[in-house]
Amino acid sequence: MDSLAAAPGTGPATSPIPVLRPTRVRKSFADLPTDRSLVMGILNVTPDSFSDGGKFATADDAIAEGLRMHYAGADIVDVGGESTRPNADRISAEDEQKRIIPVISTLVKAGALVSVDTMNASTAAKAIEAGAAIINDVSGLEFDPEMPDLVAERGVHYVLMHQRGNPQTMATFANYDDVVDDVITELTNIREKFYAAGVSQEQIIVDPGIGFAKNDSHNWALLGSLERLEVLGHRILVGASRKRFLGSLLSSAGKAAPPSERDSASIAVTALAAAHGAWCVRVHDVAANLDAVKVAAAWTR
Repeated sequence: MDSLAAAPGTGPATSPIPVLRPTRVRKSFADLPTDRSLVMGILNVTPDSFSDGGKFATADDAIAEGLRMHYAGADIVDVGGESTRPNADRISAEDEQKRIIPVISTLVKAGALVSVDTMNASTAAKAIEAGAAIINDVSGLEFDPEMPDLVAERGVHYVLMHQRGNPQTMATFANYDDVVDDVITELTNIREKFYAAGVSQEQIIVDPGIGFAKNDSHNWALLGSLERLEVLGHRILVGASRKRFLGSLLSSAGKAAPPSERDSASIAVTALAAAHGAWCVRVHDVAANLDAVKVAAAWTR
């Protein structure tokens, strides 16, 4: 039987990956499971990611990791070329595209359903041309007002995340009367710009923005109130994997647990979020979190 050849630099001599053949030539949105929460694998093609320290900063390493996620069962692989950790510096759209477009193109050819993690409409457009089916924009529409028109024109799905400020300033905006009500109100207001551009309700996925302009108590309040977000009428994506509030929870002797030691807590959040209605969870460890959403689905059934 024929098999999919490994991408350059991803063969056994450097980064061994399973040489498997995808079940479909190309996975589409219509192929996604409907009997459990989805798992979106995080692929940071950056030198300064908070979670993996630039482990997949080269195209070859990123492709190898993306293929591992795909073959491990990731429903979606989310490819990003710009770090959005607190205090991260912005990069040009051109540099962002050089990092991620070859990765997206290769993963799509391997059969993966790919989302592009970007705040730039120009990058999103290039990614769609390369085969991406989802735009995951963490900006809360703070940076590029052309996004609504692009989403309407291309007909892709769009993750609308709650955010205030930018990576340098967002911590100063973590002030809410009721964080859940405020997030719902602000997402509703931003959503109107997409409706005005002709984007349909079905295209929009909402993300409460765990860790973005939120402190630990805000994050826990949002996670504990996912059902309240259903009033928006959209599918809900939760991205909590390895984030700082979990490090604080697992702190020892006053020192937060590093990202590498937050996976068990991340998996617990995944199971609870899935059991409480999350349409998708965005995670680093695909296989373990896929197990968690399957358990949650069986439990709730």
